[in-house]
Amino acid sequence: MSEYSEHRPEAESRFFQQYILCLNNASIAKKARRWYVKRVEQFIHAQNGRKIKSLSGHDISRYFEDLGRENRLPGWQFYQCIDAIRILYCNHLKLAVCQDVDWQYWLDSAAQLEADHPTTARRLSPEELSFIKTRRYEGAFKSVRQANYKLLQRFTCEIRRRAYAYRTEQSYEQWICRFILFCGDTPPEKAGTKEIRDFLDYLAVKRQVTSSTQNQALNALVFLYEKVLAYDFPELKTFVRAKRSKHLPVVLSHREVDALLTNLQATNRLIASLLYGAGMRLLEGLRLRVLDVDFDYRRIHVHQAKGKKDRYVPLPESLIDDLHKQIERVKKLHHQDLSEGHGEVVLPDALARKYPNAGRELKWQFLFPSGRLSADPYGGTLRRHHLHESSIQKAIKRAARAANINKRVGCHTLRHSFATHLLEANYDIRTVQELLGHANVSTTMIYTHVLNRPGVGVFSPLDQPVTNT
Repeated sequence: MSEYSEHRPEAESRFFQQYILCLNNASIAKKARRWYVKRVEQFIHAQNGRKIKSLSGHDISRYFEDLGRENRLPGWQFYQCIDAIRILYCNHLKLAVCQDVDWQYWLDSAAQLEADHPTTARRLSPEELSFIKTRRYEGAFKSVRQANYKLLQRFTCEIRRRAYAYRTEQSYEQWICRFILFCGDTPPEKAGTKEIRDFLDYLAVKRQVTSSTQNQALNALVFLYEKVLAYDFPELKTFVRAKRSKHLPVVLSHREVDALLTNLQATNRLIASLLYGAGMRLLEGLRLRVLDVDFDYRRIHVHQAKGKKDRYVPLPESLIDDLHKQIERVKKLHHQDLSEGHGEVVLPDALARKYPNAGRELKWQFLFPSGRLSADPYGGTLRRHHLHESSIQKAIKRAARAANINKRVGCHTLRHSFATHLLEANYDIRTVQELLGHANVSTTMIYTHVLNRPGVGVFSPLDQPVTNT
């Protein structure tokens, strides 16, 4: 400990010695402790003489906001700053103010959206996106991207022209790269149905992938040869597609949902409550903007969801006060961003060209903004995106463990539970279909198999009394 105590006054030295003991108890790596001490020193220095014990939760959050506007901090360093101050207040000082700070929200804000994230990727041209991906990936994938740079650009242009979802674009491109790796020295322009068949056999036999994965790989190769290379391979249409297995969704009971939400805090709890209360997908919830919440009609407008479809979902009455507070918080954060020369948010599609100033308006701000600004990979403009979906996914899994729920619980489990509980409450299946945004009612019908009493309510013969005949 002496290396952290040199040249310090005695009281200050004792203070940091105790703090280092807290770091040790929190299992912070030894090589990182000196940096945690440095983060706390920077925090104390930034208070300009104010005692850290006198700071309110608002003061601490305001420091984090200012920290989040600095573009010089990588994500792991931002996380380290928040974690250092959290341990200071919650483990060392043990002050009541610790309860007034949404620590998990600030820790989650360290994760920034990647340049090829679905929210931001379509703003980049195929050339820009290909350049970023080539620079980002390592190993065999990087060499494939470099060697087939023009082909992958043509693929991106073709799939965007047909308005496919960006997740589909990502998965198709990955399968094309994997196919090129599999073919080795044979370029994709010279490969044929034999190579495709061998690749699909390899996936099924050696890699033992699921039937849906096999079909996705085949779809990617069909798109490559028919739409990009314009090759006429009649054999592609005769490939026998793997039969898809049918899995029943995991559904939580009302008690389990309540236990799960109880083990979430502040922002994460509000997001999870919306996913369950409105039946939204995770990215649908995170991409909500201030204008999407309609308090008068008690509904939420979900824009451009799966299949490029809009829909309305119910606004839970129990969340109205929390959403008003969240919007007020977004408003204050946005005004502070504007006062410091920032405040522009990424807009969908071509709205930024049609309405050049819309990105700086409050109504277009994300309902769940990140705690830090992110630099545009091209141009360097600082923008505030929404929280990264990985932070919510991890929070849900932690809450499920804390609630002792022994099921495979994820964010989508809340959507499954929403649909099942509506059907249990005797809502019409067509209504549930509309709320979920399913194109076909047969997709919604799967939830009828997980009701408490499916069909006519069959009792197990084990529960029936024995009769003497």
